[in-house]
Amino acid sequence: MIHLLKTYYRNLRLKHKMVILTFLVLLTFSIGGVSILQYAFHLYNKEIYRQSAQALQVSTNSIEAELRKLERLSYQISTDTYVQSYLIELADTESSYNRYMIGAELRKRLIDIGALSKYVQSIQVYDNFDREYASGIALKNLSKQRLNQIKRLTEQEEGGAAWLSPTEEDDSIIVARDIREYLTFSFEKLGTVGIRVDIKEIVNEITSNLEDEDTSFLIFDQEETQIFTNETPIEKVKPSHFALNKQGYQIVKINKERYFLTYSEASDLGWTYMILTPYSNLFMVITQARTAVFVTYLALFLFVIFLGSKFTGTIVNPIESLNRKMKKVQTGHFDYEDLNTESYFTKDEAGQMHENFKKMMNQINYLIEENYKKQLLIKESEFKALQAQVNPHFLYNTLESINWSAKIAGEKKISQMAESLGYVLRASINMKSTLIPLSEEISIVDHYITIQKYRFEDRLYFTKHIPEHLLRMDVPKFILQPLVENSIRYGLQEMMGRCEIILEIKETVQNIEIIISDNGPGMTVSHLHNVRKGEYEPKGNGIGLKNISERIKILFGNDYGLRMESEQNKGTKVVIILPKEAKDQYVQSAAGR
Repeated sequence: MIHLLKTYYRNLRLKHKMVILTFLVLLTFSIGGVSILQYAFHLYNKEIYRQSAQALQVSTNSIEAELRKLERLSYQISTDTYVQSYLIELADTESSYNRYMIGAELRKRLIDIGALSKYVQSIQVYDNFDREYASGIALKNLSKQRLNQIKRLTEQEEGGAAWLSPTEEDDSIIVARDIREYLTFSFEKLGTVGIRVDIKEIVNEITSNLEDEDTSFLIFDQEETQIFTNETPIEKVKPSHFALNKQGYQIVKINKERYFLTYSEASDLGWTYMILTPYSNLFMVITQARTAVFVTYLALFLFVIFLGSKFTGTIVNPIESLNRKMKKVQTGHFDYEDLNTESYFTKDEAGQMHENFKKMMNQINYLIEENYKKQLLIKESEFKALQAQVNPHFLYNTLESINWSAKIAGEKKISQMAESLGYVLRASINMKSTLIPLSEEISIVDHYITIQKYRFEDRLYFTKHIPEHLLRMDVPKFILQPLVENSIRYGLQEMMGRCEIILEIKETVQNIEIIISDNGPGMTVSHLHNVRKGEYEPKGNGIGLKNISERIKILFGNDYGLRMESEQNKGTKVVIILPKEAKDQYVQSAAGR
């Protein structure tokens, strides 16, 4: 997999590689920056947690301080000499009137001690016969069940303070203790005092800022009875619902909503104090700031990537443009001006590469033009050299025939031979054109056959099969006569009987095929192979097939020339392949010279 990724990366375009590099660099810095921001937010969150816990501890201490004051008030009442003397008198008298008067004095004394104090709803004093003597701003007759609960808890405390949680009939908390006689140090029970405390007033005054934040403040006693809760939409919860220690904070989920829970357990009463704050409210600013930072960071990241791609384009685009030019040159388009679509290039390395490429292409075009001119001159020289070789060769053979005929026959034959020889000589010397009409090339062959017939008489049989419309086509000069001459030299002279030479022309879709065949002795397979490859020793001075083939290739290209077929004792066939039209520029220019 890693190898495939490396291969894929190596084959990417240079622009994409630079964009990926820019992306990776930015991503590295972004991860580092985001990590630092996350760490900063984490420290900030911890500070918020710490301050929230500290605020809860302060509130807890304040509430506990107020409750301890009320405990001291209950102690003050239980040890007050007047209160104790009034209770002793109430226990000793049987007169209803006296009890009424003593009760009135007791109630007055409770007011003097603190029945009208802040956070006190009422002070309830009960004698041993459960008769109630109460004073305060919110008097309430306690039920028998509530009174029995007070007496049971105070008895367990043995003179200490006992705290009672609110009930449905009474939403206040009560701090109560037994009143024992200490004037004579008998410590007999004289009665019970209970102070009804307005816990809501205490908490609301100390935590007055919580209502605006949708924050829940809860107090639970040791039995997890809810002592206090402010009015919030949260359903009742208990400390056991969460894994709590003595104090701390954690994120909890209640009714599918996240809350920040700060809790603390009071050391004096053992109560648990809890503050539940909606996470979204407490960390709204932090969340908004974090979102703003991330959005800004992402926008800057994309903006820098965009700028980086544009900047990369200024470097890579000229290189890609140069690459496109090179690909065009590979297909044979050497004209640099057609490729130069950019009107201006910078002076950096990329611009210098374009300038150097332009100079190189101009130099290549100059060298190509010079080489083309030289090749034209070379081809023309080669053609004229080949043509110069043909003319003396033909003249030599013709003169030999005339000399032979002069020994045998009279002047008429010599006259006809001389006439044919004159035509051939004029055709080879006076015609300056490289291409001549096929009809004139056939005339040269006819005059040559006339000369040779006087030599070989009936042993030479020559026939032609040429379509009339092809006589007007242009063919290279002196390509048929040497082939007919070869048929006579290697066919007629090598056999005793009659030699038949046939000249025919066939037309294909794109080419013209001129076929010269004879019924001579033919060639062996090995000799034919050597002739095709040019590896043989020709008779005479070596003029003939090779010269004709090279002339045709020079004029029309390597797709044209000669094709030879031969079998031993079955004759020889030579096929000249020419194009229907001479479209080559060299042929046209050569024809015009």
